[in-house]
Parts: sequence; structure tokens; C-alpha cells
Amino acid sequence: MIKFFLMVNKQGQTRLSRYYEHIEINKRTVLEAEVIKNCLSRSKDQCSFIEYKDFKLVYRQYAALFIVVGINETENEMAVYELIHNFVEVLDKYFSRVSELDVSFSV
Repeated sequence: MIKFFLMVNKQGQTRLSRYYEHIEINKRTVLEAEVIKNCLSRSKDQCSFIEYKDFKLVYRQYAALFIVVGINETENEMAVYELIHNFVEVLDKYFSRVSELDVSFSV
């Protein structure tokens, strides 16, 4: 099950967030800061799956955007990894060349 979906730029600013379970606002900001720090600190040679607290993070980088999905432990990481790619392809077709500006102002 997907717990949250984040789009973040390289500076660590959240451009889009969607939570699929209730989390208080102050806990969301702490969670986002820690998740972003974990994902941005990894090199391109490292795996795109991270175990974090009681869930897993699946992320993918597209130019200046990182897309991070938090899932429970029973979810298939590869399926979510492909879901991220399909989501970006849809955005790319709809907006014709997805960029950080498209996400922050159009979505």
C-alpha cells in the first residue's frame, strides 16, 4: 500500500506531496525533511530502495526532480518503481516536457 507520494527538487524543496493516511502537519514536515535528506544524499550508483522506519522508500530522479514514494513492507518495490516511471511518462505527454516549474505551478 502506498503511504505517501512526494516530488522534490535537488535543493530539497517539496513541490508536490500527497498522503494516503492521516499524518499531522508538523509530523509531515519532519518526515519530508528526513526522507528528502536520505534520498538526496545517495549516489546514482546506489539502489533506489531505502528501508526507513516502518516502511520503504522507492525513489527515482528525473533531471532536477526526485519522485519519492513511501510504501509498506509488503508492497512490491519494482512495481512501484515502474509506477513512478509511468507517472512521469503521463506527465511528459500531458505537459510535453515535464520540469520542476510544470509540477509546482500546473499540477
